[in-house]
Amino acid sequence: MGIFNRFKKKFKPEKTTEDLPSAEQQHENLDDGLISIDEFEEWEQEQITYKFKAGLEKSRDKFQTEINQLMSVYRKVDEDFFEALEEVLIGADVGFNTVLELTEELRQEAKLKNITETEDLKETIVEKMVEIYNRNDELSEEVHIEEDGLTVILVVGVNGVGKTTSIGKLAHKYKNEGKSVMLAAGDTFRAGAINQLQIWGDRVGADVIRQGEGSDPAAVMYDAVNAAKNRGTDVLICDTAGRLQNKGNLMNELGKMKKVIQKVVPEAPHEVLLTLDATTGQNALIQAKSFQEVTDVTGIVLTKLDGTAKGGIVLAIKNELGIPVKFVGLGEQLDDLQEFDAENYVYGLFADMIHQSDEIDEAAEEAVDRDD
Repeated sequence: MGIFNRFKKKFKPEKTTEDLPSAEQQHENLDDGLISIDEFEEWEQEQITYKFKAGLEKSRDKFQTEINQLMSVYRKVDEDFFEALEEVLIGADVGFNTVLELTEELRQEAKLKNITETEDLKETIVEKMVEIYNRNDELSEEVHIEEDGLTVILVVGVNGVGKTTSIGKLAHKYKNEGKSVMLAAGDTFRAGAINQLQIWGDRVGADVIRQGEGSDPAAVMYDAVNAAKNRGTDVLICDTAGRLQNKGNLMNELGKMKKVIQKVVPEAPHEVLLTLDATTGQNALIQAKSFQEVTDVTGIVLTKLDGTAKGGIVLAIKNELGIPVKFVGLGEQLDDLQEFDAENYVYGLFADMIHQSDEIDEAAEEAVDRDD
């Protein structure tokens, strides 16, 4: 089964949040026995799918418009078409190396399947992008959460990318899952960062371990991990300073933090999440490479994906850096920081194209029926 047909079966084209019951209503329905757990989980999945589709609207509109325009100009699959396609993909921030890899595979696929019309290459383009993303399957998109005992998550990233807001939303997510959460204000270089984290802690109901501006960040981490351990906290999320001007100092600082954390929890931190702003495009890729040089990044939190038309950066991060995207920001609401899901991402990026092909197939079937 082709990828378009698989997605058509899985995703309903006309679903919006207006078509779905509210969270409050569905929880009541579940409690009253009006729906089963399976039906509730299906509703949850539909909610997530809609968030990805809505959050990727800018990227989807730009990408699909440019692909359609490209195919109206270039009817035949030839070298001119592939060069123009490369420009479109690079413009979507898919990443230079990833684009060259993708177009080379498309050339080979077109030869192998004897595809001569560009319109017939649409589904293959999507398939190849999915294949490229799914390489390095050993890189898990799931966040490592300890079933028993304390989970320590270290959050890194430059100032202004939405790091503290992401920490607040992560805390909200784990609190909603019934976990106890504590925050550590490790960015002691800015009083504003400490205060902002405290505001988030108060908002979501999480204790915040903090010291004054200019304190040793490692001392804050030591206090926080001991407090979390003693109080039986499930998840400790640690903020860090957002500086990259001096990689040597940053490496020493992060190394010191890890050292004091591991005195209390030897296997920690369980995750080192790098926060990147999707709207900065290739600059986000540069930041990721820089942080990768100084610390063991285990995953990416990609913020503001809903605010950019360059959603292809997800592919570049995974393929060129070998770091999985674990969370994406799809809006301003507390629950709009979503765990990354590759299929929902691809659907969100190509939904209109997928369902347009469905309409074409239906029209063709109707024409055959009329002829019969």
